[in-house]
Amino acid sequence: MTDTRPAHPPRALTWQVTASGGFESAWITRHGRSLSARGRVFGALPEPYWISYELETGEDYTTRRLTATAETPHATHHLALDRTADGTWTANGAPLDWAADALDCDLGLSPLTNTMPVLRHELHHIPGSGPAERTFLMVWVSVPDLRVHPSRQTYTHLGPAPHGTRVRYASGDFHSDLEFDGDGLVVSYPGLAYRVSPALSPAPTNP
Repeated sequence: MTDTRPAHPPRALTWQVTASGGFESAWITRHGRSLSARGRVFGALPEPYWISYELETGEDYTTRRLTATAETPHATHHLALDRTADGTWTANGAPLDWAADALDCDLGLSPLTNTMPVLRHELHHIPGSGPAERTFLMVWVSVPDLRVHPSRQTYTHLGPAPHGTRVRYASGDFHSDLEFDGDGLVVSYPGLAYRVSPALSPAPTNP
């Protein structure tokens, strides 16, 4: 059945990605409980690279398709990452048997792709009866080679932040306390990136 709920107005966001010495800009559109995005990335570390990508999710923000092209001084890489409705993943047509339990892709060093699991479980809002901590298997895409890898990640709701909500991200020995706005989009990701546009206002407080 076609989702007839109106789309949210598109948002154009830019992050300075300190981890790569570069930037990411994306047009993001939400429609019901799905989103699509078109983005451009520039990185300077460990070598200069450009990435262009398009992301499309299905209902409940589950990944449907991520396509990306990365250019470095020495090579060009392409990725077509697809997930079907029955949970089958392929990368450039090759099956990813280990990814059957994954719902999300995660583009390396991209704050955009932290959004989908947070929105799905409303971790950017104060939890009600649901758990405040969730662990996921992600299809993680390294950059700039665009290779895919399994990645276990945990997101934990911590509480309010100046512009929204703070959520702890953990994977292996790494963790960072991210700030998300009311739309579930990253404001800051200490150690990786922070948003530079548009200007942010403090989150509203309850009367």
